[in-house]
This record gives sequence, C-alpha cells and structure tokens, in this order.
Amino acid sequence: MSERLVCSARGCRAEATSALRWNNPRLHVADRRKVWLACDAHVATLGDFLSLRGFLRDTVPVSALAASEPALAPSESALAASEPALAPPGSPPTDGGRGSSEARRLP
Repeated sequence: MSERLVCSARGCRAEATSALRWNNPRLHVADRRKVWLACDAHVATLGDFLSLRGFLRDTVPVSALAASEPALAPSESALAASEPALAPPGSPPTDGGRGSSEARRLP
C-alpha cells in the first residue's frame, strides 16, 4: 500500500488499523460491502454505531483488505458523492444543520 490509510471517524487523522465492513440491507444487495477504516481508538465506537443499526458485517485488520476493497480503491470518494451513504458518528447533518422543512414551518 503506497497511501497512508486514515481513520474514518470525524476529525481523526490517525492511521487505520481495522476495516469495518458493513452494508445497509435496505440499500445494498446482500454481498455488497462498504468499508469504514478505524484506528485503535475508534474501532469500538464506529463498530457500535454500525451494530446498533444492524449494518456491521465484520471487522478485519487493514492488512487483510484486498486492493479491490472500496476503502483502497481511488474512485471510492468520487462514488460517495453520487450514492446514499451512512455518515460516521458526529458528522454534520446533510441539511447543513438547518433542520428539515417540516421543522422550519411555523404554525
């Protein structure tokens, strides 16, 4: 691996040691796997976040990932903009923090 792989937790720039492989069964076919990378400090937090939603499929060392895995594929970031994705815990709301249109309506 020539690039340094960093943790997916918001604001963390530590080197990733684990890969959390997950999918959302409502959006992805059963054998599809998305990958979040985690450092030692965030593997439990990110894993708990995915597990509570029933999305976590397995956790493997980064060294066990194949070059074809999304976390290692250079085009993954380009795909992320066009595909619905689950944001890691602590990410800002996708509506820019304004709340939904329902929340902004006054009676």
